[in-house]
Amino acid sequence: MHEITIVIIVIALLFEISNGYNDAANSIATVVSTRVLKPSHAVLLAVTMEILGPFVTTAVAKTIGKGIVDPTAITELVIISALVAGFIWNTIMTFWGLPVSASHALIGGLIGASVSYGGIEILNSAGLKKIFTALIISPVFGLVIGFFAMSLILKFLGNLPPHTINKYFGKLQILSAGFMAFSHGSNDAQKVMGIITLALVSGGFLESVEVPFWVILICALAMGFGTAIGGWKVIKTLGVRMLKLEPVHGFAAETSAAAIIFSCSHLGLPVSTTHVISTSIMGVGATKRLSAVRWGIGKKIVNAWIFTLPSCALFAWAMFKVLNYLF
Repeated sequence: MHEITIVIIVIALLFEISNGYNDAANSIATVVSTRVLKPSHAVLLAVTMEILGPFVTTAVAKTIGKGIVDPTAITELVIISALVAGFIWNTIMTFWGLPVSASHALIGGLIGASVSYGGIEILNSAGLKKIFTALIISPVFGLVIGFFAMSLILKFLGNLPPHTINKYFGKLQILSAGFMAFSHGSNDAQKVMGIITLALVSGGFLESVEVPFWVILICALAMGFGTAIGGWKVIKTLGVRMLKLEPVHGFAAETSAAAIIFSCSHLGLPVSTTHVISTSIMGVGATKRLSAVRWGIGKKIVNAWIFTLPSCALFAWAMFKVLNYLF
């Protein structure tokens, strides 16, 4: 295997780890903030399920591997530029305590680096249309389904004493948190699986975008390791600062988000788990009253979403120019 391909795999795994430590909040923020599980126990649950998730399907990996750009039309430097841009963005946003979309970072980086190399015509317009549609619509589904899931719970169980509801949903939330971590692994880990497979095809080591087992394994382990490191500032933003959560709210938000993400994984649609769980929390909170959601915090999160893809695209575009000049 060429040295540059090994470098790509290493950088891709670093990106996967950064994805894990920013997106760790997606699966365990609510279960920690509601005090259903201690942070150490929540992390252990999340790590286990994150590692198992990527083995379910490789549909998303194939979409990333060939849905943005033809693997044979780019070079290894394009992939390196995209990964470095995404890794730096994820790390900076985690330091600031902002949950961002690793999907947007990676896709934006790959678009920017590809355009820098071969112009806009190098992109797969049909594939990008499918990807962007999923990225835009999935948060809307999170908001709507989160709202209706919580509304149904209140309709049928709202007359019960609050301590009784939280007693039972505290136990159920352990299951929903596990499901959320599993669905997160089934979608997010696949994006880097797709990038590594893209690099293997581009380097001539594979003839088609079929993900090898060893690629699934190392990406699953990297995602689990990143989750174990955890992004505690991000966890505080999602699980504490945006809405005062109780176990019933955590269960509704996690179950809604996990169902959406898991469905998208099987359809081969890369979505932002950050976007989906965040809007699910907003939808759940809105059933209490609109003012229950701290919309100022939500606004900061939305701003981070808006700037992620174009920022990473521009960064990767410049990164490729520099690397191409040097090498």
